[in-house]
Amino acid sequence: MSGGHFDYDQYRIGHIADEIEDVIRKNKVEKAKDELERWDYDEDGNVYEDCKYHYWYEDKTIERFKEAVKVLRQAEVYAQRIDWLLSGDDGEESFHRRLEEELKKLEEDK
Repeated sequence: MSGGHFDYDQYRIGHIADEIEDVIRKNKVEKAKDELERWDYDEDGNVYEDCKYHYWYEDKTIERFKEAVKVLRQAEVYAQRIDWLLSGDDGEESFHRRLEEELKKLEEDK
């Protein structure tokens, strides 16, 4: 069966983490010319200051984003493992073993 108890929605958690990681990567990075829209320019053809960068968050905010990614990745693992347990694909023993393996792998992948 391979899960399905949560209608596979646990992957949405990973998608949110991916999007936050994208913000982290693009923070304080100038947009390329082809990424700018026509409304990013003033009447003289200069790019508005607040349109030059993808994002501009303080370092302390980005650190919180990084913490959020870590928690979301853990939440995705928990949701996946519980999904398989509730769906009957794993027993309690394999649930605990796989949960620990996947959480350990998350820590190693940092």
